Amino acid sequence: MNAGLSDSRPSENEPIDLHRKHLGRGRSQLAALFGGLVEDSASGARVTTTDGQEFLNCGGYGVFFTGAGHPRVVEAVQRQAERQALSTRLFLDPAVGLAAQALTSVAPAGLDRVHFSGSGAEATETAVKLARAHGRRRLISMENGYHGKTVGALSLTARSFYQDPFRPLLPDVTHVPFGEVAALAEALRTGEGEACVVVEPVQSEAGVIMPPPGYLAEVAALCREHRALLVVDEVMTGLGRLGAWWGSELAGVRPDMLLVGKALSGGVMPVSAVLATPEMFEPFDTDPFLHTSTYSGAPIAMAAVRATVEVIRDEELVDRAAVTGARLLDALRAIAAERAPRLVREVRGAGLLIGVELDNAAMAGELLLEMVDRHVVVNHSLNAHPVVRLTPPATLTPAEEAELLTAFDDSLTAMAKNFS
Repeated sequence: MNAGLSDSRPSENEPIDLHRKHLGRGRSQLAALFGGLVEDSASGARVTTTDGQEFLNCGGYGVFFTGAGHPRVVEAVQRQAERQALSTRLFLDPAVGLAAQALTSVAPAGLDRVHFSGSGAEATETAVKLARAHGRRRLISMENGYHGKTVGALSLTARSFYQDPFRPLLPDVTHVPFGEVAALAEALRTGEGEACVVVEPVQSEAGVIMPPPGYLAEVAALCREHRALLVVDEVMTGLGRLGAWWGSELAGVRPDMLLVGKALSGGVMPVSAVLATPEMFEPFDTDPFLHTSTYSGAPIAMAAVRATVEVIRDEELVDRAAVTGARLLDALRAIAAERAPRLVREVRGAGLLIGVELDNAAMAGELLLEMVDRHVVVNHSLNAHPVVRLTPPATLTPAEEAELLTAFDDSLTAMAKNFS
């Protein structure tokens, strides 16, 4: 029996020591930049550290759209855990059917089939395998796009920094500039009927890059013209983050497959999904053992999915994201223009996915630190180091909104003095 296991809180240095010993030095070094703070609990838009400090969480990489630990989601997971946390995988499980029904009820019309998994990268892998099962072995994704870091997903994540240590990756993968329809058309002309295009409605990790008007609809039209499959990656943008249920819905596009994650967790349980048309899903219909995972559709995760969809719908969080996001975007732009016009290049976004592009990566790092000093958590962008991202929950209260704006104002004011 292992000694030392208990429910007591760790000593002050224990978390850093344990990370360094068992999880690698990099994570502990990153934590040291933020004062070695250790998370203790989270609820709604708040996260509390072990030393009793409370932070407004406008980060979390898009996971906390409904806030952390939404009570309805927690209750649903607890009920399911007490009844049946995991299933035999031999008998039918009602939880997964109810979760699929809930998710497809808010999905774009025609996406009636669902495959559940645990992460966005797994959803990408599922889509790649379905595409290959349909003979589409040429993959096309967008430069600076982000689709995960497992080998198949990494092949689509077009950034050499993450790819180079793990080559060779999947063959026959082409990357074209995001927003440039002509480049995509040229790529599709080779191998008619052999391609699968994977695209984000808004490139989040690339620094919240907004596409030109009509771009996604033109991508869909090109896919139809060249008999290519269309996969829209909405792991970040879906379920209301952009102020609509789906970014593809905003564009009037129904893809062959749609990837879902992050917000699907309800801030409680890691889970992702691929939504597909019946035609696309047919290989999995034919052989249910073709693509499986032990924890795919786990009852406790399915309870979270069902409750999350109901919370987003019942609390009208999609509309709240649109209204709050528009108000925040205007306010953040005004603050940046007044306090630090030479430091901030642009504030852009849609709904509650907002990017603040600084003049360089060092300034972005400084803004992260300044915000944390003022007890607000925001995120950097993996594919665009000069961009700080804000992904607050749609449950943000007016007082929390004011708190965010005050911290941003004070942070830029301090930076303007330091970088003058």
